[in-house]
Amino acid sequence: MLSLCLALFLGSQGFGSAPRHTEILWDTQGVPHIYGNNNRGAFRAFGWAQMQSHGNLLLRLYGQARGRAAEYWGEEYIDSDKWVLTMGVPNRANSWYKAQSPTFRSYLNAFADGINAYAKAHPELIDDEVEIVLPVKPEDTLAHLQRVLNFTFIVNPEQVAGMTDKGSSAGSNAWAIAPKRSASGNAMLLANPHLPWSDLFLWYEAQITAPGIDAYGATLVGIPVLAIAFNDNLGWAHTVNTHDGWDTYELTLAGDGYRFDNRARAFETKTHSLKIKQDDGTLREQPLLVKSSIHGPVVAEKDGKPVALRVVGLDRPGVLEQWWDMARSQNLNQFESALKRLQLPMFTVMYADREGHIMHLFNGQVPVHSQGDFAYWQGTIPGDTSKTLWTKIHPYRDLPRIIDPASGWLQNANDPPWTTTFPPAIKPGNFPPYMAPRVMDFRAQRSARMLAEDEKISFDKMVEYKHSTRMELADRILDDLIPAVRKQGGKLGQRAADVLEAWDRQANADSRGAVLFAFWVEQMDLEQAFSKPWQEDSPLTTPDGLADPKSAVAKLEAAAAKVEKTYGSLDVAWGQAFRLKYGNVDLPANGGDGELGIFRVVEFAPTPDGRFQSIVGDSYVAAVEFSKPVRAMVLTSYGNATQPNSPHVGDQLQLFARKQLRPVWRTRQEIKAHLQERKVF
Repeated sequence: MLSLCLALFLGSQGFGSAPRHTEILWDTQGVPHIYGNNNRGAFRAFGWAQMQSHGNLLLRLYGQARGRAAEYWGEEYIDSDKWVLTMGVPNRANSWYKAQSPTFRSYLNAFADGINAYAKAHPELIDDEVEIVLPVKPEDTLAHLQRVLNFTFIVNPEQVAGMTDKGSSAGSNAWAIAPKRSASGNAMLLANPHLPWSDLFLWYEAQITAPGIDAYGATLVGIPVLAIAFNDNLGWAHTVNTHDGWDTYELTLAGDGYRFDNRARAFETKTHSLKIKQDDGTLREQPLLVKSSIHGPVVAEKDGKPVALRVVGLDRPGVLEQWWDMARSQNLNQFESALKRLQLPMFTVMYADREGHIMHLFNGQVPVHSQGDFAYWQGTIPGDTSKTLWTKIHPYRDLPRIIDPASGWLQNANDPPWTTTFPPAIKPGNFPPYMAPRVMDFRAQRSARMLAEDEKISFDKMVEYKHSTRMELADRILDDLIPAVRKQGGKLGQRAADVLEAWDRQANADSRGAVLFAFWVEQMDLEQAFSKPWQEDSPLTTPDGLADPKSAVAKLEAAAAKVEKTYGSLDVAWGQAFRLKYGNVDLPANGGDGELGIFRVVEFAPTPDGRFQSIVGDSYVAAVEFSKPVRAMVLTSYGNATQPNSPHVGDQLQLFARKQLRPVWRTRQEIKAHLQERKVF
């Protein structure tokens, strides 16, 4: 009787007033709109929501962050566990948890409670093999955060193995447009991360409303706060910046220790017991000895010498609370107050607000060095002297930043801060030479060109630009390549030139010539391809010219032969060769690799049938205009869920294929009109 009365009471609550109870309103796109009657309730509901949408993935990620994945799931996770334990993630997560403010610690407790409550209520919806991770502890969220930020985005095992390659497959676009360049007179923001479409890189879209906050945005699965978001008054985007937050140090051995400042120092050592699940279910144990120098843990060996790794941010436990307070901010001053804590170890911040302010911040914990430029710190550093050991980071005031530039627009496409707008608003000469490199690739040039050439940009035009597949590289080089082919090429080369001349220079599903051009670029070394390199005084017109026309023609003919053999035609449509695939959805693709100068980024992997499948690229998109009310369109490319029982796995990919975004439903009236499910706590 009591249960029936409670159900009738809750069911009678209207959508027009604030909820008496915490609740989740699920819309028809699988987006949870969380209404918390207090902040702890909101965090608890967010934990529940993430489990409903991504429970299996979340538990697997938390298991890996504990450094116990091999114990849970077998041999294939040994390397993952070694990395996590060598980096000290689980122990540091415990200390980070203790370092939280009592209030925010209670929020993390609530998030973990929501995860566990969902698993207890719906055990049949959780895969048996990941249930071993339960119950989740609040420390797991902090271990996962470290693994994602410090030990994947800042540095990952593959980069350490290469030692000198500090590049990343993660990327993004972001724009901020001031009222003076906006057709409506309102500031606008474009958020557009490009990440792998799997694993810890998946975005989760949500709205969180509670006392002091009403924010809409997205976060990575398993993170308990929004990482990219907007509210009625402001919003921000992140891009992976050209930030050097890790260094490897070559050590000189001295007996059982290493030499530092002409003295021998002993390694700190710790032995972990690595447990590995066997096929018969038993556990095999093996020791993992971690040796650390003053620089950090020893991670490799180079020319017979140990190499130690140093990473920023390990003493900054307040990342989540900073993100939370960024989403609660109502104006630029409040937003910058949160940023000045410098808890977030990297990522450019692109900002816009209702008052018309726009900002680009080269955010990050940048080590203070006594020597060297950016290129120097990309290599392995001598570790025998304190002269190379950084111990401090630059304060907020030292970071490249511009507010309200004269141009009225800001962009970042993973290029350094010097090219965020034109005329340049941030001068590299005013900063240490190690702060960031001085380069601008073709995607960034395409990004800046679209903004610079449109004096008054409408919201709809911004969305159209977002989906641009035009290849800046093709615009730059075809005027040299085609004449070279006409002069030096054989019959196959002439036919290839015909295709390239007729091509629209885009990578739309029906574009013919894009496949041929992409295959040619694949064979070229772009760093050596141009006769005129990129120049700071001609940032949008260089590099240019073919350095070796004869070789370029030969490679085009080789690419043409490969395309014709594989697809039966030189002018095969882009969408026939390149596919958008996720779950059971398989559609003709548009978009391509940013190296081609395409703003609509999608990266592909080859499949056995000779075609290519989307694996990285546009993942979450938010276009926001700070009008009254705020106007916003979004898309989570692969859908807002991975659970096998969810109808939202891949359900937004059709919109992606059509170059469309969806309207954001933020008011209770809008959500009610598109309500799929309601959960009241």
